[in-house]
Amino acid sequence: MFASLFFPLQQAKAQTVDPEVFKEIKPREIGPGGMSGRVTAIDVVLNQPDVIYAGTASGGVWKTTGGGQTWIPIFEDQATASIGALTVDQSNPSIVWVGTGEGNPRNSLNGGKGVYKSLDGGRSWQLMGLEATRNIHRIIVDPNDSNTVYVGAIGSPWGAHAERGVFKTIDGGKTWTHILKTNEHSGVADMVMDPTNPNKIIVAMWEHYREPWFFKSGGAGSGLY
Repeated sequence: MFASLFFPLQQAKAQTVDPEVFKEIKPREIGPGGMSGRVTAIDVVLNQPDVIYAGTASGGVWKTTGGGQTWIPIFEDQATASIGALTVDQSNPSIVWVGTGEGNPRNSLNGGKGVYKSLDGGRSWQLMGLEATRNIHRIIVDPNDSNTVYVGAIGSPWGAHAERGVFKTIDGGKTWTHILKTNEHSGVADMVMDPTNPNKIIVAMWEHYREPWFFKSGGAGSGLY
């Protein structure tokens, strides 16, 4: 049955498809098949939709070039396997950015070791700094300038620290500027770029604090910016 459904869809890939066609097709898991914890980040190469990257809470980064049929781990040699953000530079899909440290402030999250960059589709990685952010939740690349990148750090929920908020580079990660911070308990819960104006960034800041028996959410540092 799968083959009979899949073959016509492949033929019609470049056509407009009526959503009713998919009504009887049930969602199915496409991987990664290994035990890697929660999937925390995912991105697709827009002009090669079979190339997908997935970041996990405790299993590093995985890549498929076959639309999810098979996956390979591509982040095994790095200092941490906890991934919070992952972004493909769509103007040059060989460039992939990864922010380490899961961005969901659970009671079992792992910390990260900064932001990493690959120039060869994940075959090799270079640490680009921001190790003190601990947990990175969002990364955005300027579609008009690959050297301009925004990193949203939610930070660790276990205590106050200064390296939270939004960081920006205009030299491909060689140097970073801390462009948004509200207080030492508030980090980036979400961050988006206006698709019609790359200079317009909207950021949701979230004040939060966790102890093993207690979680505080909200406060003066929260808000939209």
